[in-house]
Amino acid sequence: MTTTTEPIETSTAQEKASWAGVASLSLGIFAIVMAEFLPASLLPRIADDLTVSVGAAGQAVTLTALAAALSALFIAVVLPKADRRRVMIGLTLLAVLSNVVVALAPNLFVLLAARILLGVALGGFWAMATAMAAHLVPAHHLGRALTVINSGVAVATVAAVPLGAWLGDVWGWRAVFLLGAGVGVLALIAQAVTLSRVTPTGATGLGALGAVLRSGVVLVGLLAILLIFSGHFSGFTYIRPAAESLSGIDGGVFAVLLLVFGIANFAGTALAGPLADRSPRTGVFLFPAVLGAGMLAMYFTGASSAGLFIAVALWGLGFGGIPTTVLSWGARTQPDRLEQIGGLIVTICNVAIAVGAIVGGFLVDDISASAPLIIGGVTAIAGAVLLASLRRTR
Repeated sequence: MTTTTEPIETSTAQEKASWAGVASLSLGIFAIVMAEFLPASLLPRIADDLTVSVGAAGQAVTLTALAAALSALFIAVVLPKADRRRVMIGLTLLAVLSNVVVALAPNLFVLLAARILLGVALGGFWAMATAMAAHLVPAHHLGRALTVINSGVAVATVAAVPLGAWLGDVWGWRAVFLLGAGVGVLALIAQAVTLSRVTPTGATGLGALGAVLRSGVVLVGLLAILLIFSGHFSGFTYIRPAAESLSGIDGGVFAVLLLVFGIANFAGTALAGPLADRSPRTGVFLFPAVLGAGMLAMYFTGASSAGLFIAVALWGLGFGGIPTTVLSWGARTQPDRLEQIGGLIVTICNVAIAVGAIVGGFLVDDISASAPLIIGGVTAIAGAVLLASLRRTR
């Protein structure tokens, strides 16, 4: 399959880069993704406190992902001419509100409702991130800007999630979500200070979205991204019970394990930007393939401490490079419709998160805690092969 790849252009991109604004977007992504990932390290405690099963508590991830999918798909349609600065600040505020409500939730229903708010913030913020970066930096620096923004995800995985696992043991899971709300407030302040007014000038509305969906390459690429992300999150949502069942580690060792995942994730993010600019086809295959290999390695070698940590390092390295490479792939496939392709990619990613959480929940409850690792690993590798098979000609 072929499509034409042209240099990414945006008439509103500033000749002088606003890297402070890019950094504030990275902080916003950090705050929102921190909140998104916290249940992965706190599921058993949330389930015990609310007297529900681990699989039921895991649906906090599912509903967040579903809401994010809808938000990412339609936010540019619902707000076609809104000042993007106000939109980004409003979405960050919504994430803060979600964390506060989760921390105070008396039952699973209230917690799930609050996670829907987080999903709206997550999907909308991610969908606008690529287009916002194109307004903040010159076109030839877009890949680097995406790397800076996506480093917020890596830092959240390196610091926030392992810290959340440890603080959940010390303070309780509710206090960890209040901490997440505080980080969101810091992101709000940074965005208010650094972001300038941005009014969209490109194609908007359902017509622009439909034009993107008429591309065969886009549709096949979205299917590949669905496989990659659903494979990852079928395992990552339930990584704690999987690790405990394989090796019997305690909370302290699990926090170190997540730290290893996060450090490797950060390394993958740092490598992704240059690789996406110089050899995009290599990047879209390499990172998800390494992710899948890490999941499979954890399943087969996780009984030993060395095998467990090496596998998790591979897994984290692979996942770290995926957001930048798939968003860069989308930007080069649809350079004139950055908000639409960004929204579609984020929508598919979050549908995949929901699918992964649901499938992983069934596998954990009905087969074994480690079953999602082998299913997810094979699925991610299949997605890597499919995405890399899409040929593009200049």
